[in-house]
Amino acid sequence: MTRRDLLVALIAVSLTLTGVAAMQPKAEPLGSQVWDWKDMVAKPNATGEVRSIVRAPTVTLDELEMHITTLKPGLASHAPHQHPNEELLIVREGTVEALVNGELKRVGPGSIIFQASNQLHNVKNVGDVPATYHVVNWKTAATPKAK
Repeated sequence: MTRRDLLVALIAVSLTLTGVAAMQPKAEPLGSQVWDWKDMVAKPNATGEVRSIVRAPTVTLDELEMHITTLKPGLASHAPHQHPNEELLIVREGTVEALVNGELKRVGPGSIIFQASNQLHNVKNVGDVPATYHVVNWKTAATPKAK
């Protein structure tokens, strides 16, 4: 195989993949919605349960993702991690400890936690009853790449 053959093959593959991507239907932007608590299905997991609400583009966001997590007492949502998208948590019930800017912050119902892009974070239920919080995160064209 010559260099020319390899170049022609690479160009053909590139054009094929570009054509396949162009044929993928673009998701319609999410319109106004209401999600009723009584209709949300809780799926058990190792740390409690999660109610997945939506993951879709909107008119102004590349992706809007919302879910509701319930953590069992003493458990964390996951090990500390980071991601490019920003994230907002609203505590519905219970007491959680959030890793924010390298510090642990203990908060309860009605509290709001904002996790900035690519910042190490996690949440742990530090109470003796289940803790539930709503999560909203988003991606835009300005969302940086993962570190």
